[in-house]
Amino acid sequence: MNRFPFFLFDSAENKKVEFLPENPDRVKIYSCGPTVYNYSHIGNLRSYIFVDVLRRSLKILGYSMDQTMNITDIDDKIIRESISRSVTIEEFTKPWTEAFFQDLQKLNIEKLEHYPIATESVDEMVGLVEKLNANGYTYEKEGNVYFSIDKLSSYGSLSKIDTSGIISGARYDADEYEKDNVRDFVLWKAPKEDGEKSWKTKIGLGRPGWHLECSAMIRQIYSSGVDIHTGGVDLLFPHHENEKAQSEAAYPNEKFVKYWMHCEHLLVDGQKMSKSKGNFFVLGDILEKGYDWKQIRYVLLSFHYRTKLNFSFERLNEAKLSIQKIQNSFNRISDKLNAQDIAFLNFPSSSDEIIDLRPNGFAKEYFLIFINAISDDLNIPKAIASIFDTIKLFNSSLDRSSLHKEDLLDCLKYFYQINLLLGLLEFKSTSEGSIGISENEIQFLIDERIKAKKNKDFQRADSIRDELKAKGIQLEDSKDGSVKWKRME
Repeated sequence: MNRFPFFLFDSAENKKVEFLPENPDRVKIYSCGPTVYNYSHIGNLRSYIFVDVLRRSLKILGYSMDQTMNITDIDDKIIRESISRSVTIEEFTKPWTEAFFQDLQKLNIEKLEHYPIATESVDEMVGLVEKLNANGYTYEKEGNVYFSIDKLSSYGSLSKIDTSGIISGARYDADEYEKDNVRDFVLWKAPKEDGEKSWKTKIGLGRPGWHLECSAMIRQIYSSGVDIHTGGVDLLFPHHENEKAQSEAAYPNEKFVKYWMHCEHLLVDGQKMSKSKGNFFVLGDILEKGYDWKQIRYVLLSFHYRTKLNFSFERLNEAKLSIQKIQNSFNRISDKLNAQDIAFLNFPSSSDEIIDLRPNGFAKEYFLIFINAISDDLNIPKAIASIFDTIKLFNSSLDRSSLHKEDLLDCLKYFYQINLLLGLLEFKSTSEGSIGISENEIQFLIDERIKAKKNKDFQRADSIRDELKAKGIQLEDSKDGSVKWKRME
């Protein structure tokens, strides 16, 4: 399949550059994931949608992904909460980790290749500290191991932070600290409280500092650096600056990250989210108000990732109308064809299977307009505007009855491509139910069915099987408890 060029805004260079990965057939992307101590709020979800948009766009453009998002299940907040509730950190974080993945499924966010967990990567973290110590970048104080930033001349090059006022030996023990405070950061922490989770290692008893975790997990997954590192703009300093410093100090002859991409903040009705203001929402809060997941996904992806997103319930109402306009245009075209004609739409909502169904006739020029938008630093607002211009033209052509069968099929290929990004459309045949349920939605329902069976709620389990069957999905239960599925012919 032909590959389109892609241009992104690199935070390190502070400008837009052409994306030239080490291997286009294995683009390595690392994204900072959740710290699992509570539900993800909608600001967090915006950053996960950004990762999803990046992934889906690159796949549409012809690249193949090898992506990672970490799960941080050990930090100051988690330790405090687990101790106060008299539970282990594993017991404390397990339900929040499950809630995170459920949110991803509900929003049709594609599953990545890797989800490393911090507490399962301690050996790699210890190894990185040993490497830094051997290279002369660490010192110890009261059982804690620190990174000495004044020994790395390039410190501050990512965030452009002013390092002229560095006081040698001034330290931060906390995992997080205020913006613009430049201090040596902790790599390894000695235990301070009774019951605090710790590991007995070659560098002493303790646990890793937050900044160390991501660098070690990147090394664990890729044995090298990555093409793209993403995260919220609030992570640029100190977290990403410290990641970059320790990784480049440990492996000075390797490029840690080729391109850095950062997603802007989300506001609610023009204000920063705050529980005291009553504008702090998690996904469940919005769904309970009667809004559909599609409306939420549409709003979160429709703004450019480098602009602040002003979230409001009015925008959710507008999103419902926007989605329906696109869906109606698709329905009008598909209704002109029979089920056999549109059989190629059996994989409509997931870009995990790379199949070349690009428009090459009537709809090709409109597809290329869409491509030009997403390839220009993920200009999704421009891409969506082009979609509405295109469906207006499709509808007027339908009104004039000027589209032949080949034109109609090419239009459906256009919808297939835009939905690889949007993940919102329902593709229906004329004689059966939906043939377009996404793989994420299928897996979510399968997981819900497994959970129902464990709880002996067999009525719920049977209803999920029937629901999937109605959508053309056949389940096969294995003796080991796993479930396979296939699309029915």
